[in-house]
Amino acid sequence: MSKAVRFYSRSGNTKALADAIASGAGVTAVSVDDSLSGINEPVDTLFIGGGLYAYGIDKKLKNYINTLDSTKVKKAAVFSTSWLSKHALDIIKDALKARGIEVVEETCYAKNMPGVAELKAAGEFGAKY
Repeated sequence: MSKAVRFYSRSGNTKALADAIASGAGVTAVSVDDSLSGINEPVDTLFIGGGLYAYGIDKKLKNYINTLDSTKVKKAAVFSTSWLSKHALDIIKDALKARGIEVVEETCYAKNMPGVAELKAAGEFGAKY
């Protein structure tokens, strides 16, 4: 089963969650603004996440999602961090579904910087799908 983890993080909170998910999945997390972030080979699960910024997701993450090819992503699992709201999860899910990508219902979320319990749960999330 092939997996990939992609994220965008301004403060480092989402990166910490992405790294924990990637550890559980047995892969390396890659920022969507990295030249290596493209999904060139089919993956069974794409873990993708970002924070909530001014009631939306960052433009870099939004643009990245718009480049995804539904024939190369069997399903996606969404994660996020934020100060107050989990709304980014729904925004990311909706954008992926609009691209024709199946999205698993379960998500991974941490308020602000993930603590030990959130990082452990994130690793389990990465191993699960």
